[in-house]
Amino acid sequence: MQNSLFPRPANLLPFQGDLLYEAAFLTRGDADNSLQQLQSEIPWKQEPIILFGKKIMQPRLTAWLGDKPYTYSGITMQPHAFGPIMMAIKNKVEAFTQSKFNTALLNLYRNGTDSMGWHRDNEKELGPAPIIASISLGAVREFQLRHYQTKEHLQKIPLQHGSLLIMRGQTNTYWEHRIPKTSRPLSPRINITFRQIQ
Repeated sequence: MQNSLFPRPANLLPFQGDLLYEAAFLTRGDADNSLQQLQSEIPWKQEPIILFGKKIMQPRLTAWLGDKPYTYSGITMQPHAFGPIMMAIKNKVEAFTQSKFNTALLNLYRNGTDSMGWHRDNEKELGPAPIIASISLGAVREFQLRHYQTKEHLQKIPLQHGSLLIMRGQTNTYWEHRIPKTSRPLSPRINITFRQIQ
């Protein structure tokens, strides 16, 4: 395991932020075990959100871990404690990024019809230049990112089982991202985004 982000991996953004990707951050065995345990142990919920003035159910299941509540899109998520498997993953991510995280948002995409729309992780509780570290487990899904103002410079990254994606600096000021729906039959995928809530 590397102890620092420097000098690798390379920044995938052309300007205004840092997007870093490690395709095989976790071993296959650790990734398989983590996926199985988190699917069964996490208290998953399907939450309603306010989108364009209307209340809809999110097209995925979610959970919030840490020591602080989290509010976005009109809902407030109450935290659950980090269990042993999540603490082990968090410790590895913190050692690699040289950053501390006190919360984690988990998303369970049950199949290809579950998705995440275009958005930025720019809530004020994250601070002006947050680092967000994202672990993917399970089915490969395409992560898309584009410039928030121009809608150009589209990036597409197939997030591998056990991979780590890092957004830092001004990435969430100038870039938005999503996980689009797909008609392909897919098995479940869990995404873990570690954050530092101020």
